[in-house]
Order: sequence, then structure tokens, then C-alpha cells
Amino acid sequence: MRTTGIRRGVVAFVCAVWMGLCAAPDARADIPSCARYDATRAAGPDAALPNVAICLRRAGIATTDAKPVDGLFSHAERDITAGRFDEAERALHCADVVLGDTENALARYQWVRLRGILDYRRERIPEALSRFECALALATAREDRAARAKDLKNVGSALRRLGDFRGALLHLTESLDIQRADGAPLGSVLNNIGDVYRELGEPEIAERYYRDAIDDFQRHRNPVQSAHVLETLSGLALDRGDIVEATRSLETALAVGRKAGDKAYRLRIYAVLIRLALAESDLAKAERRRSAALAMADEYDLPLPAPLQLEAARVDRFAGRFAAARVRLRTAIATVPEGDVDRPALLRELAAVLESEGDAVAAIETLRRAHDAESRIERAKYDRQLAWARTRFEAVEREHRIAALEVENRLRRAELRQRTLLLWSIVASVLALSGGGAIWLLRRRHRARLAETARQARYEEELTRYRQQAAALDVDRRLLKALFDDRDDAVCVVDAEGVVLTINRAACEALAVAEEAAVGGPFAECLRADQREAFHDTLERMEDAAASPLAANRVSDDAALRMTLSEWARDGGLILLEIAPGSSEFDETASIDPSEPSEPSEPTERAEDSSQHDFRRALVELMLAVVDAWERHSGSGRLELAEKSRIWRVTIDDGRLRARAMERYLSLSKLPKNPRWRDVLRSAYFVLGQGGVDAAARTVLQDKIDAVLAFTRRSALA
Repeated sequence: MRTTGIRRGVVAFVCAVWMGLCAAPDARADIPSCARYDATRAAGPDAALPNVAICLRRAGIATTDAKPVDGLFSHAERDITAGRFDEAERALHCADVVLGDTENALARYQWVRLRGILDYRRERIPEALSRFECALALATAREDRAARAKDLKNVGSALRRLGDFRGALLHLTESLDIQRADGAPLGSVLNNIGDVYRELGEPEIAERYYRDAIDDFQRHRNPVQSAHVLETLSGLALDRGDIVEATRSLETALAVGRKAGDKAYRLRIYAVLIRLALAESDLAKAERRRSAALAMADEYDLPLPAPLQLEAARVDRFAGRFAAARVRLRTAIATVPEGDVDRPALLRELAAVLESEGDAVAAIETLRRAHDAESRIERAKYDRQLAWARTRFEAVEREHRIAALEVENRLRRAELRQRTLLLWSIVASVLALSGGGAIWLLRRRHRARLAETARQARYEEELTRYRQQAAALDVDRRLLKALFDDRDDAVCVVDAEGVVLTINRAACEALAVAEEAAVGGPFAECLRADQREAFHDTLERMEDAAASPLAANRVSDDAALRMTLSEWARDGGLILLEIAPGSSEFDETASIDPSEPSEPSEPTERAEDSSQHDFRRALVELMLAVVDAWERHSGSGRLELAEKSRIWRVTIDDGRLRARAMERYLSLSKLPKNPRWRDVLRSAYFVLGQGGVDAAARTVLQDKIDAVLAFTRRSALA
């Protein structure tokens, strides 16, 4: 009986110790690091922290208030709405100090969201994006669907301002789905989606979303927002030349703004109405609208916005009142900041007034100032995008460091638990040998599970990284379209297999095909049937030629074409086709010999430098290692690798299937002059992403991949 009691006591004691070791982590882990209190963030690294009593008194909040943070948040919201950004920032600094190290997740969420809105209104878009993403993480952790929908909308708006339209659409669409499922108002997010499509150059889709937003605003009795969307619709109508529709939308927006009592907004609408009247050459109507706007501004003592000053000056210039226009414009220019988007337009109008007065020297100088202002605005926009990219990179690096520290912390906790468990197992073994043996067996199994879990996690992480790197080597067709859409000459880009990746409008006209039908399909389908084999032969020889001309006839009306195939300088794996009208006869011998370069800008006989030779050798060694690893882990040959990866073309040669393009990369003597190194890397990442490759082969492949990447980075820096 005594032995049984001791055994039960030991088991109970060990269970208690085990439960203590497995206790829940600190509650601070529920709050992301971006939302935790940081004294240097609250006031700056060189500034003193604000005095809580003083900042509360300045905000009109008693120090005995039960919830002073809520009052500071309300104060900051009012200041942001009124444009008093410095006061709002001071209120948020005070709220940050009041919160301190508290674990109030809701208050931390409100602070981060308001700080993001303040940065957004101050045109600090990269900083605002970081705040919005932090607020989204907090809302997701709290499982607050309404807050998550708002934060998704905010993240999408910030991404749109930074030019990441794909990311903006993803976040805005997710926000729309959540709000639609919850029955919440949809007007704001619909309007933001319309803004994205408008900047993407798709006005029809944008207009559909804008009209849906107007319907939702009217359904929820929000006339001011409805008027804002009507003003945007008028801009779309004006872009397509429909002045009547633009005027109708603006007059409706003006009536809504008059009914809602928004006087400052009505001045902006008057400015656009004056511009429309001048576009119709109706100076009398422009004079009436100008007089109405100025009278309303005088009556309510409203500051004149820069667009209204601009249009009023234009009316003065057309009416011959040059001196009045000059004075108005100089007054407006003096009031707008240096980086304001309206400043270049005001300067150009002032140059036009000076030219009308006969002062050509001053007009030219003013035009120079307008050009300088536009350049500063563009540089500021570029700097914002660069700052966002830098912030994103630093955030990713910081997350990697945090993840590494968390892994290390978990390993240390696991090690500590193991040591403690070992100690108590020794104590238990002294008290009862049977209990000690059971604890030892449990510890051994636990360590095995930890090791297996860690190994499996590292393995899955490697597979994910290899697949992401393989996907990163793919061509972004939207980027290609943006690069070639504005060119006047007829060009298109195809891959090594002849599939069209992008084609501009001039090339579509030259080939008499529609863009939707051409992109993604074989280019040879646009040529006459008897000329397609010649095109493929020329395409295969491009790996050893700088450029190749080719004459052909388009399939629709047999019109003659002259084409020049050349390697695209931005990406060695893509072919650039330049298309022009040609002679009426097709010459199958038009393609030049691949051994002779098309442009004799350099001598034909020159030795490769050692760096280029080493790069080619590294490329061949990597391809041989890829084939070897594939054959070892899959049990199939190189032909199956070409078919499953869809990177290398498989052809029929003498009745047999062969991957001739891939086989050229298995020998240094057969390696093309212009090797498709991206396809070699994609093949390596494809094999690594399949799984099943042993650790030794994986290490060999990664070393050879690193060697090839080192050469590509070195050539990029050169």
C-alpha cells in the first residue's frame, strides 16, 4: 500500500510539472510588434515624451476621466477631418503614452488605424500602408469582420496610390465580399475599385463600379459621397469627349452639394463647369458660372481653391482682361505649396497670359518653372514608390529576423522543458523506478517528435521557397503590355516556343488579328500555312544569332510582311519581333545564317572572356545536375522532364520524340550563343519543388544555382 501511494504521488507531481511547462505563452504575443508601445516611436528618438497631464488638458480631457484614450481618439479624428494634422499627431502621441504597455488590443487597434489615416492624409503613403497592414493583422486576430473589411479597403487604397494595382484589387475585392455578406454599405469600396480600374485604363469597368457606388450612397442617404462620385463620372465623360454628359453629371453633383450644404465642394464643381463651358467656346456661360462661384465664395468667406482660380483666370484671358488674370494667377501660385499638383497648371496658364500680353521672355521663364514643378512632382511620386519598396524590403527582413528569433526562442524553451523534465525524471526514478522508466520513455518519444516536426517544417519551407522562385522567373504579361503598348512601331514578344506573350496595337493592325486572340497563342498561326515551318526554323536558330530577318505573308489577306527577330535586351529568354510591310514575294532564304550577326557592330571573331566562359560552364553543369537529380528521384528520363515542366519543347525527329533544345544545354560545345539561362534556373527549381530529392542532391543543385545566380548578378551590376 505504501509503495502504491508513493507511485501515485510521483505521477501526480510529474503531471503538475508538465502542465506548468506547457502553460500558455505571454498574452503580449497576441499583439503584433508593430502595435506595441515604443517610447522612441511616440515622441521621436531625440524628443522628450509628452506630459500626460498637459496633453490631456490641451485636448480638454480631465485627468480623472475613466477612459481618457477614447477622448484622445475622438479629438484626433476631428483634427484629421478638419485638416489639423499637427494637432492630430500630438493627440495620438499622447494616447500612445497613456496606453503604454497595456494589453488593450482594441485601443491599440484604434491607435494604429488612426495613425495610418493620418499618414495617408499627409501623403505618407508607404508609412500609411504599414499602419493599415498592422491594423489588418490586429482586426484578423480579434476576428472583427467589420474592422477587417475597413482595413482591407484602406490597404487597397494605399496600394493603389503606390501603383500596385493587382494587390489593390485583391484587397478591395476581399473587403467587398465581406461587406456584402454582412449587409454593410458598399459605396466606399465600390468607389475605390472604380478608381483602380480608371487608373488601369479601363473606363467602362470603372464607370460600372462608380454607378453602383452612387446607387449604394443614395440607398444609404449619403448625398455628399454621391456628389463626389458624380464628379468623377464627369471626368470620365470628359475624357471620352462627351461634354453634354459631363455637364449633366456636374450639374447633378452641384445640386446635391447645394442640398447637403457643402459649400467648399461646390466651388470645386464650379471650376469644372467653367472648364466645360470654355471647352464649348461659350464664354458667356463661363462668365456666369465664374461670377456665381466668386459670389458664393465672397458671401461665405470661403478660400478659393486652385482649380477655381485657374479657370477664373482663363475666363479673364479669353475676355481680354490680361492684367486681372495675371494678378489672380500670381496670387494663387503664392498660396499653393511647391509640391502641389495644381501648381504646374497655374504656371502654364500664367505663361499663356504673359504671351498674350507680348512678354515672350517672361512667358518662356514661366514655362520653365512649370516644367520644373512637374518634374518635382514626378520625382516625389517616384520617391514615394521607392520608399514603399524600401519599407517593404525592410519589413520583410525584419519579419525574417523576428521569425528566426521566435524559432530560437521556441527551441530554447523546448530545451529548458527537456532539461526540467530530465531532472524530475531522475527524482522520480529515485522514488520509484517504474515511474522513472516511464518518464524517460516519454521524453525520448517527445524529442523524436520534435525533431521530426522540425525536419518536416524545414522541408516544407524549402519546397515553398523553390516553387516561389520558379514562379518569380515567369514573365509578367501585364508588365510587357505596359512596356510596348505606347510604341508606334509594330512589335510583339514571343517566348522560345513561339507563343505570343504581348503584342501592341500596331502589330495587331499589321497582322490583322485581335489582341485577345493573339496573346497566349502561337505566332505562327498569324502567317500563311506554308511559311510556318520556316518561322519555327528561324526561331530555333535565334539562340545562336543576334538577329534574323524573315519575310512572310499574313494569313488573312496574304499581305506581305517583313519581320526582324532579335533577342530582347531586357530578358535573354524572349524574342522581339519587329513587323513592317514587305515585298509581295515570300523568300524562304530570307533568314540569315546564325553564325553571322545581323548588325556588324563588333568583330565576328573574338574570344570569350574568362567570365563568360565560366558562366557558360556553370550553366551546363547546372543542367547536367538537374537531369541527374530528376532521373535519380523520379526514375524517368530527360524527355519526361521536358514534358512535365513545360519549359523545353518536345519535337518528333525521325519518328522519335526528342527535346533537342534541352539537349544543347548538356554540352559546352553545343551550348547556344545566347543561352536561355532563365529556363535552366526554372528547370532546377521545378525539380527541387517536386519533393523526393535526397539531401545530397538538393545541396549540389542549390550550390550550382547559386553559382549561376552569382554570374547573372555580376553581369547586371556591370
